[in-house]
Amino acid sequence: MATYEDLSGKAALITGGAGGLGVAAAAALLAQGARVAIVDISADALAAAVESLGASERVIAITADISDEQDVKRYVDETVAAFGRIDVFFNNAGVEGKVAPLVDQAVADFDRVIAINVRGSWLGLHYVLPVMYAQGSGSVINTSSIGGLSAGPLPVSPYVTSKFAITGLTRIAAQESAAKGVRVNSIHPSPVTTRMMDSLEEGAGVPREAIASSIPLGRYAAPEDVAELVLFLASDASSFITGSQYRIDGGMLS
Repeated sequence: MATYEDLSGKAALITGGAGGLGVAAAAALLAQGARVAIVDISADALAAAVESLGASERVIAITADISDEQDVKRYVDETVAAFGRIDVFFNNAGVEGKVAPLVDQAVADFDRVIAINVRGSWLGLHYVLPVMYAQGSGSVINTSSIGGLSAGPLPVSPYVTSKFAITGLTRIAAQESAAKGVRVNSIHPSPVTTRMMDSLEEGAGVPREAIASSIPLGRYAAPEDVAELVLFLASDASSFITGSQYRIDGGMLS
């Protein structure tokens, strides 16, 4: 792990906190001294995540549905109650939806992906940004995807639609937040070794080796690879960076 400044006293909030990217980012932030709130819809998954993180006294777990406004307000309130502030918001939770051509996608499935990936991300910003504005500082990292920059080969139109939306949301939020001392950036991973890619591989009927062969570096990203980028954007090492889209794709979109 790269070394950044000591983050002791800083408070981070991570949605999708029980998933592969969320746990890796939490571990990276904890290693630098931060306090971390992890949010997920599954209480069992959160319990496992906390255990994997060493049940640190600097970790709290909050069960919430990020598409539900009251749940979002509650997870923000609980984080502030525990830590007194929010310095880093890893706005990360999302779902992949079904692998099927656009004309074969069910409207209900489209609505679910948009509710979680877009509404959930927007709601997180809606309630976290006022906390950061009051502090006069903060860093937001939105999880998009290479599917938020290019359509890609898999037929996942609800997912691609949602991830392009995150790109636009990042840019407008960055414009609105800069004068308040808050930075907002997005990350755009290629395939990562997480549950989501397991699901997409199964849905597409495509072996991992075939997808990995389309990545110039020849492999999927590890969650820890992405966590290093999150840590950089969370830290003051990126203090002059906002409104940017960071590809972490092994050269896939080169």
